[in-house]
Formats: sequence, structure tokens, C-alpha cells
Amino acid sequence: VQLQASGGGLAQAGGSLRLSCVASGRTFNFGLYGMGWFRRAPGKEREFVAHISWNSRSTYYQDSVKGRFTISRDNGKNTVYLQMNSLKPEDTAVYYCASQGGSDYDSTESYVYWGMGTQVTVSS
Repeated sequence: VQLQASGGGLAQAGGSLRLSCVASGRTFNFGLYGMGWFRRAPGKEREFVAHISWNSRSTYYQDSVKGRFTISRDNGKNTVYLQMNSLKPEDTAVYYCASQGGSDYDSTESYVYWGMGTQVTVSS
């Protein structure tokens, strides 16, 4: 299973970026799994950002991104997205997508497969 994240880059504060994560693998049925986005800022631990259930009926966000970030998915394209608006310098981090295997949507331990990450840098 491979998760390939893209869409990161440099943005100004108040700007927007849209991350994408495409899943591939013959034995991986993307539509059966919840998906999450995490991030790791310099010098910090990896932290939960957002989660979406397999059928898109449920979404969860870290408090600091609520109202600014939106997670979505397209099971027909094996892709999960993270729309990031009103970006702040503190959003600067490497962003990772991951497929859920456990029950806690906000714990790294609940995720089985991880992408390599995409860098997001927000300038003030």
C-alpha cells in the first residue's frame, strides 16, 4: 500500500492550499477505511489534524484548525483531500496522510499506512 501526498508548498498567512493523498495497492480497499491527516512541525511531535470516516459521514478536526480546514474524500479516485484556508504561520509543518486501522481517530497508533508527507510553509 502506498499513500502519496501532494499539494504542499509556500503560502502567505491568510492564504490557502489544498493537499491531496492518493492511495494505491492491489489489496487495499480505500473505501473501507477512515483516513486522517497529521502534521509535524519543527521540534514538535506529530499531531492529529483531521479525520474522515470511510463514508464521509463523520469528520473530526483538531481545535486549532476547525473552521479553517476541511477534509474530504473521493472513494472513486482513492483520494483524500485537505483544504486549508486562512493559513497561519503556526500551520507550518510536514503534513502526512494515513489510513485508519484502530478505533481512536486522533491517535497515531490507530493508523496503519502512512504517506511520506508534504511540506507546508506559511509565511507571515
